[in-house]
Amino acid sequence: MSAGAAITLAPHVQTFLAFDFGLKRTGVASGNRLTRTATPQPTITAPSDARFVLIAERIQKWQPDALVVGVPFHPDGAPHDNTARAQKFARQLRGRFGLEVFEVDERYSTTEAHSLGAQDADAASACIILEQFLRSLA
Repeated sequence: MSAGAAITLAPHVQTFLAFDFGLKRTGVASGNRLTRTATPQPTITAPSDARFVLIAERIQKWQPDALVVGVPFHPDGAPHDNTARAQKFARQLRGRFGLEVFEVDERYSTTEAHSLGAQDADAASACIILEQFLRSLA
């Protein structure tokens, strides 16, 4: 998603789960279109395929209309190894859960979470990612 681009969603798309993907930890946040705010959820610490079992539980619990994944880039916008990993994670979510998945440029979300004094920087980063996405909605 490019900066400043407004996203138009179908009226039924109201609730979201967002993920700040990491190899060891994946931050999670929930939020909705009405309040345009996000709430941190417990960070997932399971590796690889085990993380998808825990994600499935979250999806079952929250029943989101769509998912949001933060995709990191270098400061100049160039991709790096984690860019490809996060994009692969987004594709896996689409394939496994059949939900629409939005990718959001998440440059500096972890830095911002740390600067805000977050206890769980991964969950706080997921909130920042989701709130950035929610602000972009038309």
